Amino acid sequence: MTHPAYTLSRPGRRTTSVVFASPHSGRAYPASFMRATCLNEAQVRSSEDAFVDQLFASAVEHGAPLLAANAPRAFLDLNRGFDELDPAVVSGVRRAAHNPRIASGLGVIPRVVSNGRPIYSGKIALTEAHARIRDYWRPYHDQLQALLDESVNTFGEGILIDCHSMPHEALEGTGPAGGARPDVVLGDRFGASAASAVVEQVEAAFSEAGFKVARNMPFAGAYICQHYGRPVRHRHAVQVEIDRSLYMDEATIKPKPDFEAFKATLGRVIARLADIGRSSDVPMAAE
Repeated sequence: MTHPAYTLSRPGRRTTSVVFASPHSGRAYPASFMRATCLNEAQVRSSEDAFVDQLFASAVEHGAPLLAANAPRAFLDLNRGFDELDPAVVSGVRRAAHNPRIASGLGVIPRVVSNGRPIYSGKIALTEAHARIRDYWRPYHDQLQALLDESVNTFGEGILIDCHSMPHEALEGTGPAGGARPDVVLGDRFGASAASAVVEQVEAAFSEAGFKVARNMPFAGAYICQHYGRPVRHRHAVQVEIDRSLYMDEATIKPKPDFEAFKATLGRVIARLADIGRSSDVPMAAE
């Protein structure tokens, strides 16, 4: 199913409670947005989780749906609340209580891309911000909510794997001094968005495939995990951040020559993740 806001790939038959979603891999940049930004194409794409939807495409082969955003993150950030509007980039927005994401320029309508580069030379109209939320944010989240409701109604629980990538430079200082940096960072908001038994199985799936895994540092999960992760209601959300340098050239935003081999390795992880949603070990409530 293709919608302006997202592409939904469904298996022939759902066999797992797991839902895969990629909110930041969208690359359909509206012409009006490209005329409005003061960045070139490479710069504006620096916030994009490029190719993540392709990396997780095999989810449907394992009985799980994959929801992928079409709208790019620089245009609209689906991992933010619809009300996280930045008065420094949207006209007519009142300054509210301190919000660190808005303060850093990363509200639902981002002000900056990677390395703090401004997206616009001025502000956009409030009506434009509301139109983006109406046309892209709400349809994506309505569909994600429907998929998780379907999981709970069919399997008794729902597990969201929120798929992301992270710049290699974001891992500086992560891990023990002199030690290896993680390849994957799992975010469960320090235990608030998923039961520990679920996160342990997610970590094992990556570790057994040879990935070095860390939890919650430097990424613990943002709006999506916060909103959809309700372990006591049988809904678990785990954010997965993969080091981009493992599969792409970050400067040119192109896949590395061994992209398909990396995708095949990740495919084995995806199969294991889908199995979690068939396991009797998944708790029906938070531990």
